[in-house]
Amino acid sequence: MTGDPSAEPLPLIAPVPGSSFSGLLVRLGLESPWSGQVDPNRLPVAEATTVLAIRFPGGVALVGDRQATEGNLVAHRRIQKVFQADEFSAVAIAGVAGIALEMVRLFQTELEHYEKIRSHRLSLEGKATYLARMVRNQLPMAFQGLVVVPLFAGYDEEQETGRVFTYDVVGGRYEEQDFGATGSGSKEAKAFLRGFYRPDLSEDEALDIGMGALVAAAQEDTATGGPDLHRGILPNLVIVTSAGYHDVDPERVRAVAERALTTIR
Repeated sequence: MTGDPSAEPLPLIAPVPGSSFSGLLVRLGLESPWSGQVDPNRLPVAEATTVLAIRFPGGVALVGDRQATEGNLVAHRRIQKVFQADEFSAVAIAGVAGIALEMVRLFQTELEHYEKIRSHRLSLEGKATYLARMVRNQLPMAFQGLVVVPLFAGYDEEQETGRVFTYDVVGGRYEEQDFGATGSGSKEAKAFLRGFYRPDLSEDEALDIGMGALVAAAQEDTATGGPDLHRGILPNLVIVTSAGYHDVDPERVRAVAERALTTIR
């Protein structure tokens, strides 16, 4: 085949994918930016409330209530707030539910995309840092009152321990030594955890005090929904250890909830 050597090279049809999936979307012009002025007081915005995470030897436990509110009304009673990020990490949401769920889906896709492109998982530290960048990218929405503040936890394969990270609205990332919580009931939940946390907690004990903290928060914070055994509404309970991520069995969740409701007055 012959041709004019002075001819311009053909342009690439699509950019070469890098390790960032959202970066690829931006280069293709397919990102979904939030734009325009928004008055959150005039929007029926559902907000997720209280989530928490607790370290114990060998891993972390995460607990999230099921309630979402719109002002002083209950918007949803069975919303999921704790999600698998990848095989060894989990992310929990508080704040404007719709934006938070979109952030979780993009975060999951980013981690999967990175692993496929690089042929290895991003470190737990790298995942926590990347999530901080995603929170920072939502800062224009936060200035308009549409705030998302996640909680991230997982098992660090390099350090062989569970780790917990909390965030602020501007993307600040903070590693917690024992436990972390975010959402409207986080103050009450952390007060409970300070009184009951021990570094040598077993997995069962971590679940018990995590559920207890959620029940204590629900008693003081009307936006937080505690376990409702009559309706069968049970909190999200998740464990992440060296064996990976797994959702706690519903029957075990019910037993933990029954003990918490009996104990916490």
